[in-house]
Amino acid sequence: MDQTTALLIVDMQMEMTFRTEAGRPRATPQAEDRVTDLVAGFRGAGLPVLHVHHDAPQPESPFRRDAPGGAPMPCAAPMGDEPVFWKTGSSGFVDTGLEDHLRKNGITRLVIVGGVAAFCVNSTARSAANLGFEVLVPEDALIAFALPSRHGGDIDADVALEVILSALHAGFGRVLPTSEVLAEIS
Repeated sequence: MDQTTALLIVDMQMEMTFRTEAGRPRATPQAEDRVTDLVAGFRGAGLPVLHVHHDAPQPESPFRRDAPGGAPMPCAAPMGDEPVFWKTGSSGFVDTGLEDHLRKNGITRLVIVGGVAAFCVNSTARSAANLGFEVLVPEDALIAFALPSRHGGDIDADVALEVILSALHAGFGRVLPTSEVLAEIS
């Protein structure tokens, strides 16, 4: 991979840790470790690392830049001049300047990781593909929680993650393990 490839870290913010610690059912317990591996690999290869953080407009939301839940997780904290794009909705491309930054810097391929898989990662990956970017999603570097079912109860976190990854793989990008991404950048 070359400078046209960037790691895009979506919403790896402390609220994810707080929800996990509170016992919310979750798939991919290794996600933080895989994100750490990818961040180290990209930084070590001199490839761009970009961050998208959620800053909810609702004052009571834990996903605010001025709230403890809005702080970056240690595994994905921005370093140096790595850009951070703040969003108020689901997609990292809506009203953030992300697309302009990518185009100005000649970035055409995104490795997208983070949380939550069903929401902001999914929206950001689909938007990226729709805008013509090549999308790679490391399946083991995503945070995925159980989803509330519209019929009551929850959809198991592993089932929800598999459905999301299958949909992304079917029409929006490549889904692969972190180890394969790291092999491509080394």
